[in-house]
This record gives sequence, C-alpha cells and structure tokens, in this order.
Amino acid sequence: MSQQLLPPLKPIPMKDRVSVFYVEKGNLDVLDGAFVIVDKTGVRTHIPIGGVACLMLEPGTRVSHAAVTLAARVGCLLIWVGEAGVRLYAAGQPGGARSDRLLYQARLALDDDARLKVVRKMYEIRFGEAPPQRRSVNQLRGIEGSRVKKMYELLARQYKVSWKGRNYDHTTWGSGDVANRCLSSATACLYGICEAAILAAGYAPAVGFIHTGKPQSFVYDVADIFKFETVVPVAFKVASSKSYNSERDVRLACRDAFRQSKLLRRIIPMIEKILAAGELSVPNAHEEAVDIAIPNKEGVGDAGHRG
Repeated sequence: MSQQLLPPLKPIPMKDRVSVFYVEKGNLDVLDGAFVIVDKTGVRTHIPIGGVACLMLEPGTRVSHAAVTLAARVGCLLIWVGEAGVRLYAAGQPGGARSDRLLYQARLALDDDARLKVVRKMYEIRFGEAPPQRRSVNQLRGIEGSRVKKMYELLARQYKVSWKGRNYDHTTWGSGDVANRCLSSATACLYGICEAAILAAGYAPAVGFIHTGKPQSFVYDVADIFKFETVVPVAFKVASSKSYNSERDVRLACRDAFRQSKLLRRIIPMIEKILAAGELSVPNAHEEAVDIAIPNKEGVGDAGHRG
C-alpha cells in the first residue's frame, strides 16, 4: 500500500500568527519534518514556523538551506540582527508574489499630491487630529518630530526615567543609557513584525512616504503609527524597573503588548487605509501583458504570499 503524501503547505494569515521569536546560539534546521533549533548539546527545540510572523536571528545563529526554504514557503520573515536586535543586517523576503500592490504603492509615492494625502492621513491617525493645512511633506515631518520629542519627554516623566533625548551610537550597543537601549530593543521588535506584514501583503519596505531613501522607509512609516501605543511605553516601563536584563524583559513585554493590542490583525488593514487616502486606484494589468501560463492555486494566506 502506497504511503499517502502530506497535503501542501498553506500559509496562515498574518493576523493569526505569533508576532516575533528571537533566536541565538543555535543551528536552525528541518529535522524529521520539524523546524527546530539545535543547541551545542544536541537538544532540539521545536519552533512552529508556520504560525510565526518573523524570526530575529542574533549572533551565534546558523541557518540551514532547508530551514530557509521552509520559512520562505510558509511566509515567515527571517531577520539577521545584532546583539539585542539593535542593528538589522539582512532580511529574507517571504512576500513578493505579486506586483500590483507594489506598483500601486510606487505610484502613490511618485505622485506629489497623492503622497501628501497619504502623509496627512498618517499624521491624522497617529496624533488623532488633522494636520495643519497648506503644509508640505517636509514641514509635516518637522512638526511630527517636535511632537514625538515631546511625547518621549512626557513618558519619561510619567515613568520617572532619566531622559536626555534619543541619543546613542547605533554601532556600539553599550553607548546608550538604559532607556535608549530599551527603546532600541522595543522598536526592533516592532520593525520586524511591520516588515513581515508589509512583505506578506505584497508591498515594498523601501518605498516610504514620510521616510525615504532607506531600505526600510515604509517599515518606519507604518511602525510610527503604532509605536507610542505599544512599544515606547513598554520600553520606559522596563527602563524604570531597573531590571538586570532589560533587553530580554523588553522583548517579552513587547510580545505581550502585541498580543493584547491584536497588532498583527491591524497592520495590513491600516496599510490599506493610509494608502487609500491617496485616492488612486490599484493599476490594472497592462493591455499587452501575457496571460498567466500556470495560475496559482487559491491560498489562505495574505495577498503577497508565495503559493
């Protein structure tokens, strides 16, 4: 009797996933059909890769070809970061299965009027009020920066944390004070899941509206909408606790905050909402485009997942 084959993998929608896992000092591999991390003693720890938005891989981590292949198939973003997630070195790409969303995003970013409308919508959602009229993107960026600086000061005062501003050397982890290190760890968590959602939905992390010229410009745009309701208060709270391992405590607290706020359910709808403010339609296929030779099967994942 022939052995029955397992059904094909189907990606879980981003909204139903665990937000982020950090991995350090181990080998990621696929053994006996399971995605595992193997430590130096040979002990295996199973990771439910299909239900995770992204894995943060810290120094001391090695990844097999089979592990990367499986992560890509199920739409889990792999991100190689520095110690405590303070720097991002590289990222895999679980999305990219379609170009219509990417072209739509690029068209909005290249149209000055549409871009300004998107930026104004981001401002309105973030601060709960419409921005001043007749302001350029650069002027709105300046207004935003002033308000953000004040919000940091208010939160530092609320949690009784010494605060001298968001100043640190990103190349040297120990150069920042406790509050800045907690903020760096917290925002790294947020950037990871925002990038995973952006890619899963078929958009480009580099095509931003407020932020431009960076590989993660759109990630920063999207993350800023949620930053002060999720990770920034968490960072100041942990910094005020004088924890022995504040970076680890920040990650755990961020994970809980993401779950409580149902953040993964909200990111992709929020992206659609802010882009719709540009009042441009998603571009249709070019009239000379060749029809799809082998149509993709209907999937249960997000729009940008590879089938």
